[in-house]
Amino acid sequence: MSGLIIDDVSMTFELPGGGKVEALKNIKLNIKEGELMSVLGPSGCGKSTLLNILAGFLAPTEGKMSLSAEKITGPSPKRGMVFQHGALFEWMNVTKNIGFGPKMKGVPQAQITQKVEELLEIVGLQDFGEKMIYEMSGGMQQRVALARCLANEPDVILMDEPLGALDALTREKMQSLVLDIWKKTGKTIILITHSVEEALLLGERLLVMAPRPGRVHKEYKLPFAELGVGADLREVKRHEDFGPKRDEILSMIWDMEEEIMGRTESA
Repeated sequence: MSGLIIDDVSMTFELPGGGKVEALKNIKLNIKEGELMSVLGPSGCGKSTLLNILAGFLAPTEGKMSLSAEKITGPSPKRGMVFQHGALFEWMNVTKNIGFGPKMKGVPQAQITQKVEELLEIVGLQDFGEKMIYEMSGGMQQRVALARCLANEPDVILMDEPLGALDALTREKMQSLVLDIWKKTGKTIILITHSVEEALLLGERLLVMAPRPGRVHKEYKLPFAELGVGADLREVKRHEDFGPKRDEILSMIWDMEEEIMGRTESA
């Protein structure tokens, strides 16, 4: 079976002073090839832990995962990661950052040059290839991070709150870019966010997780990502279903956080 399969995955962390924390419990998901999925939930619900397991940075305590029927046992170029703060090489220029992965794999320089030029065009940085990373704004750096991820030609792009540190206007532009890349490349994209509106805009499928232990609470199938491709996202937010869905999910997450506070106070 193609796609990304998460089969009954659980994750428990051992605490230094003894005891355990159950971060994830019995996660079961079938993510189709080319699907755009956003993941949302209160702090401590295991969103980033799930993404790190999918990236191969962590091994689950129980369960298994596969991509295109191939078992996931560790990091792989087939699963690219975009972090909140880019994790770029500041001593390299934009072109060298984007071409770093293919260079390490021994791709001929002529092919790397062509690929980098194509990706600079896709992310709107065609005039910035020689710029150093420290000369660029946060939004531009995240464009470089996206291009660097795409340069390795992953089947799946994992995004851990990649837009969380950006100002509102830059964030909206980057949301549009993510939708454009999804539509142009056909990549599977899984995006973690704390923003309900962002989760609605950047998810054909939205996964709401609950904490303690982290588990799937509810799933939504949404039209807003398709509506947002090539469109003004502010107009998409005016869709008659957008506001009610946002309020429903906000209320759900607030209820979870109040429950967490209640448990903490009674402990």
